[in-house]
Amino acid sequence: MPKPLLFLDVDGVLNPVRPHPDTEFDSHILFGYTVLLSTRHGSWLRELAGTYDLVWATTWEENANTHIAPAIGLDPLPVVALAGYAPQPGDPRVPLMELFSAAKWAPLLRYAGGRPFAWVDDVIPPRLVRRSLWRRDRLLLPVDPGQGLERRHVDRLLARPPRGRAPSVRGSAAS
Repeated sequence: MPKPLLFLDVDGVLNPVRPHPDTEFDSHILFGYTVLLSTRHGSWLRELAGTYDLVWATTWEENANTHIAPAIGLDPLPVVALAGYAPQPGDPRVPLMELFSAAKWAPLLRYAGGRPFAWVDDVIPPRLVRRSLWRRDRLLLPVDPGQGLERRHVDRLLARPPRGRAPSVRGSAAS
């Protein structure tokens, strides 16, 4: 059985807005912006790769492999195509107020293709987080964009990786 997917965002997760002063982040100028990156994140992600298949789910797309991965000591990862994504029949409907923050949801579901996954991002609509709480095949883990990915997030991902959905029992009290 394949490992679950781990969808990773960059900005707000690996590039926090205001990390604690005691944390070790290096400043990089990429595309005219200051990006804060830590090799500690790379170490944690390599640890998570023992349990998950890592995938970039970021507007950085392939640029994450060119600039972010080498800076934190990661090999290139597969990328979910987000830019120019055209809605497909069967995509989930998203309330008008959540269009911006849920723009990744349909591409992630389509990429996963029914495979269990975890999603680490700083902008996950609370409605999606609530709806995933009772699902064994999904773990949505919002991260504070100020601090970014922390060890407690890694420990949570390792403690309960998503796995296949429980088979439904038709005609019983359990359905």
